Amino acid sequence: MKWSWKIGNFLGIDVYLHTTFFLLIGWLALSYWFQENSLVAVVSGVGFILALFASVVFHEYGHALAARRFDVKTRDITLYPIGGVARLERIPEDPKQELWIAIAGPAVNVVIAVVLFLWLLINSALDPLSSLSLTGGSFLERLMVTNLFLVGFNLIPAFPMDGGRVLRALLATRLEYTRATQIAASVGQGMAFLFGFIGLFINPFLIFIALFVWIGAQGEARMVTLKSALGGIPVNRAMLTNFTVLSQDDSLAKVVDYVLSGDQKDFPVVAEGQVVGVLSQSAILDGLRRNGEATLVGSVMRTDFQTADSFEMLDTAFARLQNCDCHTIPILHQEQLVGLLTMDNVGEFIRIQSILGTSNA
Repeated sequence: MKWSWKIGNFLGIDVYLHTTFFLLIGWLALSYWFQENSLVAVVSGVGFILALFASVVFHEYGHALAARRFDVKTRDITLYPIGGVARLERIPEDPKQELWIAIAGPAVNVVIAVVLFLWLLINSALDPLSSLSLTGGSFLERLMVTNLFLVGFNLIPAFPMDGGRVLRALLATRLEYTRATQIAASVGQGMAFLFGFIGLFINPFLIFIALFVWIGAQGEARMVTLKSALGGIPVNRAMLTNFTVLSQDDSLAKVVDYVLSGDQKDFPVVAEGQVVGVLSQSAILDGLRRNGEATLVGSVMRTDFQTADSFEMLDTAFARLQNCDCHTIPILHQEQLVGLLTMDNVGEFIRIQSILGTSNA
């Protein structure tokens, strides 16, 4: 992933740390140093933030493991300065399943807080809450309180936070899914406006959170509306049927001629009537950069590619296209290549359908 560092793979899920996370750590370290002028304070403060983000990782794994129970895979988990994101391959169509997945994350934070509370209680180490601050007081007690704060914050009914998904799931038990999403997104944008207004007078950081929530709510509504627009339409209605096919023995010099003479960016590679690879635009440029025009297609093509059937529903195939880290997927029928599905021609299809729908209204 761009601008992210892989820090491990746990339970079959890759965990990434976004580059901006290091900016947070650096800023906090400098803040503690200027306030306390003590290396001990810096180490303690940064250690607390790392412990807090460990709780965030457990939170995201709560979502991921709950999703796995409903046969929904998690692509990866990425940590940002404002929290974590578990990217699911799809959203369950059953609202009850989405509800369980959404509340699983905050439930993990509740468990962490309860365990810390019992530990502190058994060891008679509970201090009055008034003695706690962001930088002072019992380390474990601050971590307990912060986990409870995470529960409350995440359950605010605003996308992309868990509360927004909980609200959508509850609405979807009685309303059509797209309508439920639109209502939940509107509530989220209303919350974002409130955050931004309060941030003008109290804490400018709330303005940043407001922007994050506003964009997240808008993106969620757009994604679901797009899925609804593509539902019930077979892939063969939108696939590209006029395209160029390559063989593994073709040189990149030949490919360059195809690229310059047309508008095709990615090329399927076929051997003995079967698709054996996809040559992407980025692979073409990388191959030219490394070994020049004599490079053979077979040495730079991608062999781990997604496909779809021509009679498959377009919304399902498009979701696969979005999740495959690619721009094009081959379309097959009875194992034979019959078309290509690209981001560009799906976009064109949606625009044409929108115009036709408007003109027929």
